[in-house]
Amino acid sequence: MVAARTAAAGRSSALAPRRVSVLGATGSIGTSTVAVLAERLGDFLVEAVTANANATQLAAVARKVGARVAVIADTGAYADLKAELAGTGIAAAAGPAAIVEAAGRPADVVVAAIVGAAGLAPTLAAVNGGARIALANKECLVSAGALFMSAAKRAGAAILPVDSEHNAIFQILDGRDRATVDRIVVTASGGPFRTWSRAQMERATPAEALRHPNWSMGPKITIDSATLMNKGLELIEAHHLFGQPPERLDVLIHPQSIVHGLVSFADGYILAALSAPDMRTPIAHCLAWPETSRGAGRRLDIGALSSLEFSPPDLDRFPALAIARDALAIGGAATNILSAANEIAVTAFLAGRIGFLEIARIVAETLAGAGELINRDPATIEEAVALDSAARRIAEDLVRSRVD
Repeated sequence: MVAARTAAAGRSSALAPRRVSVLGATGSIGTSTVAVLAERLGDFLVEAVTANANATQLAAVARKVGARVAVIADTGAYADLKAELAGTGIAAAAGPAAIVEAAGRPADVVVAAIVGAAGLAPTLAAVNGGARIALANKECLVSAGALFMSAAKRAGAAILPVDSEHNAIFQILDGRDRATVDRIVVTASGGPFRTWSRAQMERATPAEALRHPNWSMGPKITIDSATLMNKGLELIEAHHLFGQPPERLDVLIHPQSIVHGLVSFADGYILAALSAPDMRTPIAHCLAWPETSRGAGRRLDIGALSSLEFSPPDLDRFPALAIARDALAIGGAATNILSAANEIAVTAFLAGRIGFLEIARIVAETLAGAGELINRDPATIEEAVALDSAARRIAEDLVRSRVD
């Protein structure tokens, strides 16, 4: 925990600056995190920033926040990164091993925003270092949830969810007895196809699926929002984050994206967390916790709200949610296989290789064809990555069978 001190001039906090690393600093969550950090440079010292391949953008981020080191996964981009940082005093490094090393550097908070299976090893390195983890990588919990939560418990690392829904629930539950929880509900905007028929969705184009009504996100998560797979993944995450069985987890369609999470308790009360749809708000909460941040994100004007709507999801039009629920109930490696297959299917849809409704079908068929793989609950990152790779091969074969 960061030690208290007398407030210095120009700082908004009475705490010493927190040392922060941002893994995946050029992605959607990373960019929002950098915006929050840049507003409060007196409150934070940035240890490391990482990215996959964009050396120019990573260097700009590193300079903006005054990072000690910038690391790029693509070794071919190392020369460009080093040239961009020449004379700044910011160290440069490259390669997957360097990303893991950066994740394990001493830090109070590590923002884990590397997308996909590539984020597993770096995030576990940060967990093992005992850092507070602002978790934005879904795969850590979906592909290896038991492994990550056990590692966090051993290392004394707090896992703080960045997703607006889980962050809302975290705030509701913070300091409360989890045994009094009756039900946890994550909300879903319904995405761009909330009112579309199955026939319309069958003909949906990638451009149409990427037009999210409320949020600005990366392409993969935007498509997951359109299929409602993102809500299935969030139920899996909630299971691990909050220690609740699948039957106590639910989803409601809420097109306004104002209520991000609800928790009903044994005494009959339901508590809800509301905020404007702005990712800077949960990010700032994670960076400041257990203190309260100020100034980040848009403010919600309750008086300006005309209505708040809620309805159950239509599993006939959005079968991906039901498939994810089934995978959570199956256990073992089912959620790992689900996540890997979904990535392959989403990539294929964005490339125009399959139709929109084929995404859920590919995922379901991959689970059905996984055989004994589905019973292997990964005990190590290597096992999780191997299962992910095997599931991707099955899913890619299924995609090719439709294209050929």
